[in-house]
Amino acid sequence: MKTILYLTDLHFKANGRNYYEEDLFITSKLREHFNILIGNPQQAIALLDKADLVVFRNTGAVIGYQDYFDHFVDVVQNEKINIFNSFDGKADIKGKQYLLDLMKTEYPVIPTVEDISDIDALGNSEKYIVKIKNGADSIGMEILTKEELLKAKPEGKLIQPFLDFEYEVSFYYLDEKFQYALYAPQKEKRWDLQEYGATPEDLEFAKQFIQWNNIKTGITRVDACRMKDGSLLLVELEDLNPFLSIELLSAEKRNAFMNNWVTVLKKLA
Repeated sequence: MKTILYLTDLHFKANGRNYYEEDLFITSKLREHFNILIGNPQQAIALLDKADLVVFRNTGAVIGYQDYFDHFVDVVQNEKINIFNSFDGKADIKGKQYLLDLMKTEYPVIPTVEDISDIDALGNSEKYIVKIKNGADSIGMEILTKEELLKAKPEGKLIQPFLDFEYEVSFYYLDEKFQYALYAPQKEKRWDLQEYGATPEDLEFAKQFIQWNNIKTGITRVDACRMKDGSLLLVELEDLNPFLSIELLSAEKRNAFMNNWVTVLKKLA
């Protein structure tokens, strides 16, 4: 059997998610088809020659080890390391700049600016969300009134209106193929998810971001919010290490997803 170096931080504490539970389940399934080495993302470079394929999974917010991660990406690309997800995406792997880029090209994304002088483009909002550009897991996020925002004058950060939406929904893709969808019926409980029956219109919405990103191979999570008028707006395009929440799927869907993933990994390895 081929060998996979499976990178994860089993002790990373994330709101509403247990990384170790998901990764222990996944590796228990992958070991039926591969030799599995589990490694910490901050020791990855020393282990790259030990496997036929590197799988980059629940590794936590890379802002906590940004310099090492940047070096790791350089090594992977320069040495043409076989890796999943491939590091050629344009979305979260590079921070949140893509939200600004997508807004300028009129994709359906949450209105986003980075200069306080442009907040009129966000419409009339009572509150605003301020995020750091390379943040994740709500690290560094603030919710401010307009008065507080104008006083703070944030620089180098993203500014978004605090929207009144119905719920958040996530669409999960393996390469370019849709796998399943989950949603949070109670918007204040982001990770209290249930299976969601995606409509053709929903998938048309999600697919445009998969096509825009155009990564070589990987699992991508398209996070969106359902607005009061029924439309969807992109919240986040996670193309680095999306949490999969596969424990919430029915056994049939979970097995189908794992079988599809194994097929892709076997082709890569």
